[in-house]
Amino acid sequence: MHTIKRIPRRSSDVYDLIKTLTETWGPSGYEHRVRAIIQEEVADLCDDMTVDGLGNLICRVGSGGKRVMMAAHMDEIGIMANYTEPKTGYLRFTNIGGLIYSTLGGHRVQFEDGTIGVIGNEDMFGKGRTSTPGVDSFYVDTEDETGHQAVKEGQPASMWRETIQRGQRIVGKAMDDRLSCVVAIETMRKLNKQAPNECVFVFTVQEEVGVRGARAAAYGVNPDIGIALDVTGTGDEIHGRKMAVKLGGGAAIKVHDSNLIVPPQIVKWMVERAEADGIPYQRELLVGGGTDGGAIQVARAGVPTGCISIPLRFVHTTSETADMGDVNACIDLLTALLSNEINLD
Repeated sequence: MHTIKRIPRRSSDVYDLIKTLTETWGPSGYEHRVRAIIQEEVADLCDDMTVDGLGNLICRVGSGGKRVMMAAHMDEIGIMANYTEPKTGYLRFTNIGGLIYSTLGGHRVQFEDGTIGVIGNEDMFGKGRTSTPGVDSFYVDTEDETGHQAVKEGQPASMWRETIQRGQRIVGKAMDDRLSCVVAIETMRKLNKQAPNECVFVFTVQEEVGVRGARAAAYGVNPDIGIALDVTGTGDEIHGRKMAVKLGGGAAIKVHDSNLIVPPQIVKWMVERAEADGIPYQRELLVGGGTDGGAIQVARAGVPTGCISIPLRFVHTTSETADMGDVNACIDLLTALLSNEINLD
C-alpha cells in the first residue's frame, strides 16, 4: 500500500467551496467563470494544468503506473433567450439541458451580466395550475420600473437560488455536478502531488447537452482507466424511483446506467477498496440517465470506465439536496483508489 502525506481541510472549508461553486453562473457552453475559480483553487495542487480547445480544464498529478482519467463536469442546466415579444419585451426561451418544466413557473434565472429574471407561464392560474405546459408557454420577465426589459435575445441564463446548509444536508442549484468538482479538488488536495499513478483530473464542459467535453478530453488524454464523477438519483423520495440508493448511505459505486455498463473488474476494484478502508458505499443501478463515463468508455480503442456518484434528491431543480457525509465518502474513496497501485487483473 502506498502511503501519502495528506493535507487536512476543515469541513466548513469544503462547504464554503461547494457554496461558491454552486452559486457561480455557468450553463453548458459558458463554463468560464466556474473554470476560473477551479483553476485558482487547484493551481498548487497539480503538476501541470491546461485548457483544451473545447474549454475542458485538464490537471495532472503524479506519474507512472496506470493513466487514470477522472471527469467532473462544470456546466449546469439553463436557458437560452431566443425571441423578444414585440409588445411586452418578455423573453421566450429554449432549454439548455434537461429542464423539468413542471418546476419552472415563478423561478428566477440569472443572466451573465447579473440581471435576475422571473419565469412566467401564459396560463399560470388556469391550466398551468394542474398540468405541465411545454417550453413555448413560458417566458422571462426582466422589466424594471420604467418598463424596460433589461435583456435581449441571444443571452444564456442559469437558474438562480442561494445554497444553504441544513445540518449535514446541503440544498441548492447546480449540485449536479459542482459537488463532483469539489470531490475532484479535495482528492487532489489529499494526494498532495503524490500518487503511484498518472492521475488526470478533467473538469469537463457541456455534459448536460450530450457529454461533449468528456468525449473530446478522453480522446486527448487517452487514459488506461476512466472514472466519471457525478450525481445520481435516490430511491428514498415518496413514490420515487425504484432504486437502492439513499441520502446518507455513502458513495454510490455505479454498476449500470443508460449509457454505461461498468466492467465487473472496475466495480470489484472500487468495492474492495471501499471495504478495505471502511468507506461507506452503496451500489448504483440507474435507470434513465448517464454521465461523462459513457463518452470516456468509447474513446479511441475503448477504456474500462466506472463512476463514483453522489446521491442527490430533486435532481435538475433549484433545490437539489445532498448529504455532506456522502460527499466526504466520495472524496475518501477516490483518494484511496488513486493512492494505491492499480491492478485490475
